[in-house]
Amino acid sequence: MSEDVAPGPTRKRGRYRRRLRSRIILSFVLLGFCLTTLFAFATNWARMRVENQLVEDVMNTNLDASWESYVRSGGKDVMAPVQQIRAILIRPDKPDRLEALRREYPEWEHLGDGIHNFSGEDADGKPFYYKVGVRKTPDAWFFIAYDMGQAMRGEQQLKRALFLSVIVFSLLSWVLGWWSASRVMRPVSDLAARLRAYRGDNKHPEPLAPRFPDDEVGQLAEALDDYSARLTEVVQRDREFNADVSHELRTPLAVIRGATELLLARPGLDEKVLQRLQRIQRAEQQCTDLIGSLLLLSRNERGHGNSNVAKVAEQLLDAHRAQLGGKPLVLALEGERELVVDAPESALSVALGNLIGNAVKYTQDGQVLVRVAADAVEVIDSGPGLSEEDAASLFQRGYRGTHAGHSQGGGIGLSIVSRLCALYGWRVDIRPGSERGVIATLRFSAA
Repeated sequence: MSEDVAPGPTRKRGRYRRRLRSRIILSFVLLGFCLTTLFAFATNWARMRVENQLVEDVMNTNLDASWESYVRSGGKDVMAPVQQIRAILIRPDKPDRLEALRREYPEWEHLGDGIHNFSGEDADGKPFYYKVGVRKTPDAWFFIAYDMGQAMRGEQQLKRALFLSVIVFSLLSWVLGWWSASRVMRPVSDLAARLRAYRGDNKHPEPLAPRFPDDEVGQLAEALDDYSARLTEVVQRDREFNADVSHELRTPLAVIRGATELLLARPGLDEKVLQRLQRIQRAEQQCTDLIGSLLLLSRNERGHGNSNVAKVAEQLLDAHRAQLGGKPLVLALEGERELVVDAPESALSVALGNLIGNAVKYTQDGQVLVRVAADAVEVIDSGPGLSEEDAASLFQRGYRGTHAGHSQGGGIGLSIVSRLCALYGWRVDIRPGSERGVIATLRFSAA
């Protein structure tokens, strides 16, 4: 299991805008489609209901007229042709008429009084639809048929027109939604563009609120101005604090360096005193490198310079050899000697020093090997290894591994390494060894 640390992926520009614009357009399209569909359904339903009611009223009127005509004629086969509706009179006492009805319309014989609907296909395969009004008395049967074919054709034409209107109004809704989304999103896009254009070069950024109307976007711009002012104040205080701390710490460090150099220049020093002075000198150099690196990190500025990786690694290993205190541990360096990176020695020393320092701290015996490759450096130890929980959280600020125990440290060393990698475009990877221990790899970008 491994973990790579590199500059975090930036959010795609305009992603929120496309999503919000798409939602606005989709809302307009759905609203237009639903309203038009509902209107079309209501129109078709109302047409069918009104048409059926009118046809049935006409058929009932003709049935009444046929009965009155039959009564007035004294029972003769006299039918008044009303409103161009086909009317048929059947007298049960005339078998020939009843037999003709059975041959032509066999389903009519058993119909009860009222209006009945018939639909289907004729012998030629053409669809038909008609209504039959029936009134039966002991003396006569009255049938009135109303052909609904023309009404059905009108209904099909109306459905096609309604379907076309749904498509047209949906397209119009899309156009209106696109236009409205563009109008709505224009001030938001302008605000986002101005925020992206600002890089923090000015101590007092130009206010955004005066450039926008007093609406929701204007309120957002005003809130961003307030947040920007407070954030600028915090950043300014942080920069001043870092500069003050750096300046104040470098003064006593310079005094320590000067005193140490004077003491080391004295002849006949005792071996133990010499070792302690050299240790003080290395600690002073490490503090100076760390202060310089942290100051660059606080400013988010990259330092420049040519640093030989093998040379820095050898210096770090020498410093740790002097602090082993009898621990049965071998510190070795192998690989390329000419690898040079574009970074100051202070930054490289802090990044690589934390990896070597962790390996020395957690390895009780065996070997810590620093191997320099063509574009990377590996720190391989024979310590207790790495758990999955540690591998997932090593670079979190303040996290201390399961093997930390009561050792000193605040769990910020690897966090500083990850920030340096993000600043210089490096990558750091820590993974368990093949059998035991840990392999920490620091990969460099092209010089």
